Amino acid sequence: MSYKIIIDSCGELLEEWKNNEHFESVALTLNVGGENIIDDETFDQADFLKKVAACPECPKSACPSPERYMRAFDCEADHIYAVTLSAELSGSYNSAVLGSNLLNEEKPGRQIHVFNSRSASVGQTLIAMKIQECEEAGYSFEKVIETVDAYIAGQHTFFVLDNLETLRKNGRLSKAKALVASALKIKPVMGSTDEGSICQLDQARGMNKALVKMAEQIVAKTQNSETKTLAISHCNCHERAVLLRNALQERMNVKDIVILDTAGVSSMYANDGGVIVAV
Repeated sequence: MSYKIIIDSCGELLEEWKNNEHFESVALTLNVGGENIIDDETFDQADFLKKVAACPECPKSACPSPERYMRAFDCEADHIYAVTLSAELSGSYNSAVLGSNLLNEEKPGRQIHVFNSRSASVGQTLIAMKIQECEEAGYSFEKVIETVDAYIAGQHTFFVLDNLETLRKNGRLSKAKALVASALKIKPVMGSTDEGSICQLDQARGMNKALVKMAEQIVAKTQNSETKTLAISHCNCHERAVLLRNALQERMNVKDIVILDTAGVSSMYANDGGVIVAV
């Protein structure tokens, strides 16, 4: 059976997926100070971060339309999957479901399933990897869905922010608290809830200490780590991601660790210097 995996652009693509017929990225649109920026292969991270830093307002994102998802789903593959940013954070999941319904009204009987990642960024990447693994192993459509749903339920996402400006601008952190945190170099360690929203797990003074705290959280929450691939995405801080990878390899045994650059939506969430981990 042939298959296709569609990932909204919050999910980072592995390099080998970018020209692979089994994969397609559906772009969200970012808005900074009234300027729309398409989160596709033309996205310029350095330019985007400059615009975010200069803009007093919080950057925003708009999910792909149902019609855009419908076009992505309208293909020759037997099994079609979408992996979206958490439904708690974006309308991308609902838009993809509607796009699937629209196509099935026109062309009944298509096998399409939309996964709510309950995550973001490399969390979506790992889910797409799991779908590919199941399809290449010859699983039935129903077995792929069952296996991937179980994988999502056991997945955890973590991140550390070096720059708190996005949290301040979107109201998650008051201006006073942001000033105090910046002055004391306090870095929050954040994570995903079971529902796919964001919570604070810990904090530390200084980025290096915060990364250690995050590594401790990852080790504590990861079961059967030797069977799992761990993914790290970073926003303009590759050396920091490598240091984190090395720290994790000292503390736990995993099947593999991949490091990726954040694309547009993930760069908006992580901001300059942020690091995201999923396992």
